[in-house]
Amino acid sequence: MMLRTTLLGAAAAFALAPAASAERGSDGHVGVIYWQAPSIPSPYLSGGTKDGDAASVVLEPLARYDQDGNMVPFLAEGIPTLDNGGVSEDLKTITWKLKSGLKWSDGSAVTAADVAFTAEYCMHPEGGCAQLSKFDGVTSVEAVDDLTVKITFGEATPNPYGPFVGGQTPIIQKAQFQNCLGEKAQECTDQNFYPIGTGPFVIKEFKPNDVIQFEANPNYRDPAKPAFATMTLKGGGDATGAGRAVLETGEYDIAWNLQLAPDVLAKMAEGGKGQARSGFGTLVERLEMNLTNPDPALDANTRSTREAPHPFLTDMKVRKALSMAIDRNLLVEIGYGTAGRATCNLVPAPAIYASDNTECLTQDIEGAKALLDEAGWTDSDGDGVRDKDGVKLSILYQTSTNAVRQDFQALIKQWWAEIGVETELRNINASVFFGGDPGSPDTFQKFYADVEMYANNFDGTDPQAYLSMYRCDNEPQPSNQWNGQNINRFCDPEYDKLIDQLARTGDINERAALAKKMNDMLTKDSYVIVPLVDRGRVTGVSNTLGGFVLNTWDNELWNAADWYRMK
Repeated sequence: MMLRTTLLGAAAAFALAPAASAERGSDGHVGVIYWQAPSIPSPYLSGGTKDGDAASVVLEPLARYDQDGNMVPFLAEGIPTLDNGGVSEDLKTITWKLKSGLKWSDGSAVTAADVAFTAEYCMHPEGGCAQLSKFDGVTSVEAVDDLTVKITFGEATPNPYGPFVGGQTPIIQKAQFQNCLGEKAQECTDQNFYPIGTGPFVIKEFKPNDVIQFEANPNYRDPAKPAFATMTLKGGGDATGAGRAVLETGEYDIAWNLQLAPDVLAKMAEGGKGQARSGFGTLVERLEMNLTNPDPALDANTRSTREAPHPFLTDMKVRKALSMAIDRNLLVEIGYGTAGRATCNLVPAPAIYASDNTECLTQDIEGAKALLDEAGWTDSDGDGVRDKDGVKLSILYQTSTNAVRQDFQALIKQWWAEIGVETELRNINASVFFGGDPGSPDTFQKFYADVEMYANNFDGTDPQAYLSMYRCDNEPQPSNQWNGQNINRFCDPEYDKLIDQLARTGDINERAALAKKMNDMLTKDSYVIVPLVDRGRVTGVSNTLGGFVLNTWDNELWNAADWYRMK
């Protein structure tokens, strides 16, 4: 049975409020501030949200998800379904039709060959792609003619909307990137920093980890859009400074990801220049437990694979005890208020996919101690730190630099100390931590620590590609330029079987049952992922900016073409 309920109902017509202006560029300038500065405007070479967002106003997919989670066509004429013949009866192919007359920002025609090339670029065996799970099960992507592209899967695939749907898998121009395949991908600096796109803006100047200057795309498909002639995306600083720049001073129009305590946000809003908008989606702040040994004495290949298992985090009882010691409700109270909810799930939404797992919501310090005792971890020398066979429970716990995250670190360190675990805290500049630079030792992908904390989410309302990230051998490592998505190096053949089964399952209730089982395998059954908070997305928006639509199912800048200045 074809999956219809949450995905194919999305073929409805797409309409947003029209811009007030009828002339491209007539509203001047718009300013956006991201306190995590973009490092590379490519979702294919970085798993960082900031980088995918920066790319999204230049590079576009065939379809995206609107603010209600519905699929809507962007470069495609419409959404292929079983009913309209776009999806084959055997569920092994999906055929997309491009809109006619589409142009790249350099004036050349957009064709199906560009779509097929994009798949080749991401699926290349000699190079890593940060979105490879989106192409899970794909055997070929073929340009049938200039406007038609056919995607073939190895098995019946009831949910064929992984590739090229959502901001994480946009189309890139073959002519620009054809010499950037495989290992050469990271070397193509000009192409990576200045991609030719189809979106409303083009990059005029890019300063990595600092600022991007955009200008209106002269070949954008709607001659009246964008209303803004130029856009600045300023990066760096902190969430407090970003919030003030919109809510208090009015210097910028949009402030992304205001990860701030509720009282701080309320005080800023008194400035009267803007408002904080929020909405829940699938963004989960969590701890990832490293299953491999991060010892710097080991070489990069060994540290990135299961060849050298972690000296104590391979013990599930240790991981569970660390989770049991945490008071998630207090974390929500101090960090997010009504913009956060304590959770035990990696996939908290939509509701049909959310497990009823609530075991972790009650802190249990004494239970954590007893579990460590049971596992043989005791304080043999009286220094307050448990040990076993000469190995101490001493953790390096890293995350990005942010006031809320540092508050979380301090509390979690205190709780872990109460159960006999020693913790060293490290915080890394967010632009570096989420930057994906293969030469940096400090990225979340390299994971040169025992535990790390961050949040991310998935496009749309179906978690298939997101859960597929934890497939065996999808770990970041030198051979894929550190672009693998299995961050904690989890590997369970039974989990891999469920990935494949989910891809073949069409019934929405059966899919939900599989997704819940996979969520639980990663969380309450193994504790390789320790969820903390289901975070609402909070964005500061200027009172004079029209057309902005908060979207928790795609990305922050998804409808930049529709923004305008209110008169």
